[in-house]
Amino acid sequence: MAPPRNKRIRSDENDAAPRKRAEIVSVDLGNAGGSGDESDGGVDDDDFGSSDDSENEMQHAMQSMGKKELLLRAQAMNMADHGSDEEEEEEEEEEDDDEELEEGDLDAEVAEAHSDDEEQEQEQEEEEEHNTKPVFKRNKQRVLLLSSRGITHRHRHMLTDLHALMPHSKKDAKLDNKHKLHILNELAELSNCNNCIYFEIRKHTDCYLWMSKTPNGPSVKFHVQNVHTMDELRMTGNCLKGSRPILSFDQNFDTQPHYQLLKEMFTHTFGSPRTSRKLKPFIDHVLAFSIADGKIWFRNYQIIEKPAVERGQKDTEISLIEIGPRFVLNIMRIFDGSFGGSTLFENKEFVGPNQIRRTKRLELSDEYKRRVEAGKKREAKMRDNQLPEDPLADVFQ
Repeated sequence: MAPPRNKRIRSDENDAAPRKRAEIVSVDLGNAGGSGDESDGGVDDDDFGSSDDSENEMQHAMQSMGKKELLLRAQAMNMADHGSDEEEEEEEEEEDDDEELEEGDLDAEVAEAHSDDEEQEQEQEEEEEHNTKPVFKRNKQRVLLLSSRGITHRHRHMLTDLHALMPHSKKDAKLDNKHKLHILNELAELSNCNNCIYFEIRKHTDCYLWMSKTPNGPSVKFHVQNVHTMDELRMTGNCLKGSRPILSFDQNFDTQPHYQLLKEMFTHTFGSPRTSRKLKPFIDHVLAFSIADGKIWFRNYQIIEKPAVERGQKDTEISLIEIGPRFVLNIMRIFDGSFGGSTLFENKEFVGPNQIRRTKRLELSDEYKRRVEAGKKREAKMRDNQLPEDPLADVFQ
């Protein structure tokens, strides 16, 4: 019978190579008894069987050595180990420093490259901004329109016409109190408006227009003259309700500072924002503001485009037709705050309507006085020119 494969026979075990025995590492403890002969603590493979003899020798050496030598040797070994550890730590620190320096150089190079990229991107953005269309500022202007008690039909129709011309306006009820105008700031805030036009009526005849930037100002007070409404003018022009206007200003608005301020206020008040809900995307009329005789003249024109009559012309002829309303604004004062505050500008040439009426009454009274005096003179003259009585007047009767 053949022997099984997994089992070994004694002859195989004897023929197999001997196993490698584990090495026993011993510590050299120095000379035994101070004789000067060094004893090897290592054990070879041949001496593996004499383990008892080596143990006896080690015990004998430790007994023969003094305690001081053992302590000194242990301290020396500890110092050597500590020194080697310090050297290793210093080498590791130097390697870390080198790595940090290399990383710092790399970071600096990366930062420089990143800054160069940012500069290039900024230059590209600037070039794109120059090439692209200009960005329009978002206009958020809303106007509150209201009047005081005692308004006449003419001024009420003008207020309605202005409300139709400005799609970003909002009408409110009449204001009862004419003396506490600071209430208008609160009304404008409640209506979410940052501009206000207030018609103040005095004696049922005089109309004063307040235009203010609520709630901090400035504000202007005008005297309204020569009012003509759309219905009264009966013009042939017409424009779409809610369309955007073109604001046209006279060159005289750039001559003096108070005119420049008024130009900016007119732009904020009458310029329709692009984001208004009631706005229609059409531009078909022009609001013209011109200065003459120290007064501001307001006109509204329709833009009419007609095809060219001559052949070969592709351009169209543009003409203007007045629509209305029209009125004249005489500047009284410009205030620092809204509906009050310190005076920034005062028109010294302004003459109030009360003074005009007073001068007219004085002229009428002077004319009456002249007539009375003329009658007295005539009577005195008649008395002086009477003929004396004739004594012969009754002779021929």
